[in-house]
This record gives sequence, structure tokens and C-alpha cells, in this order.
Amino acid sequence: MRQMGFISMVHDLVQDGSQFIIATHSPIIITYPDSWIYMLGGREIVKTTYQETEHYKVARDFLSNPSRMLSILLDQKKLES
Repeated sequence: MRQMGFISMVHDLVQDGSQFIIATHSPIIITYPDSWIYMLGGREIVKTTYQETEHYKVARDFLSNPSRMLSILLDQKKLES
């Protein structure tokens, strides 16, 4: 809820002419309409879309099948022990 409230506050400030540079891992915050999303990797900075971000893909995969993802995560823990 706080992240959604943050988006609302950002929007109010953008309407008043403010601009922001925001560094986040939040798949919620990066949904802000008409925002530019850049991925930093190695020596490159690449402009991308929301659906191409790792944050979106991980959240989508987890939320679409949490039991599968938990099974993978918990089985992975057993392998590391």
C-alpha cells in the first residue's frame, strides 16, 4: 500500500512540473505511466519496457504460480544444505 501511495504522491508532484530519477527494484513503482525505465548491467545502460524487466518477470512468475515457485525455492534450499 505504501508503494501505491508513493506513486500517487509522485503523480501529484509530476502534475506540478516535478521530475524524478528513481532507483528501485519494485515492480509496482516502475509501472508509473510514461516513465522511462533503464536497466543497468555491466557497462551498459539500456532503456527497456516494464514487461522486459527482471523485476516484472519474477513477480509475474511468482504470483501466477506461487506453489511452483515456492517448491523450486524450498527444494533449492535442500540442495544447498
